[in-house]
Amino acid sequence: MRTLCAVVLVFEAVVIGLAIPIAINLEGADPALAGGVWGGMALAALVLSGLQKYSWAHYTAWALQAAFLFTSFLVTGAPLVAIVFVSLWVTGVITGRKVDEIRAAHAARAEAEAEAAEATEASETAEAAQGARSV
Repeated sequence: MRTLCAVVLVFEAVVIGLAIPIAINLEGADPALAGGVWGGMALAALVLSGLQKYSWAHYTAWALQAAFLFTSFLVTGAPLVAIVFVSLWVTGVITGRKVDEIRAAHAARAEAEAEAAEATEASETAEAAQGARSV
C-alpha cells in the first residue's frame, strides 16, 4: 500500500507545483500566497512520499489530500484535478491493502510449505537412521 501511495504523492507534487503559475497568471493570485500554500503542499507531498513507511506519514498524507481539495477551489479547474488525485489516493490505499494481504498470505503459505518440507526431511532421515541400525 505504501508504494502506491508514495507514487500518487509524487505525481500530486508535480501537479500542485504546476498549479502555482496557473494560479498566478490566470487567476491573479498573489505569488507569495500561491507559492507559499501550493509550494508548501508540493514539498510536503514529496517529503511524505519518502516517509510512507511510517504510519504517521500515511495519515498526514490524508490531511494533505484534504488540504489540496479545499485549496483547489481558488483556481478554476483545480477542483477537478484535486478530485482525481483524492480518487487515486483512495484507490491506492484500497488496492495497496489488497496487495499487502495477498503478499502476507503468500508468505505464510511459503513458510508453511517450508516447515512441511523440513518435517518430511527430518522424518525420512530418522527412518533411514533406524533402517541402518537394524541392518
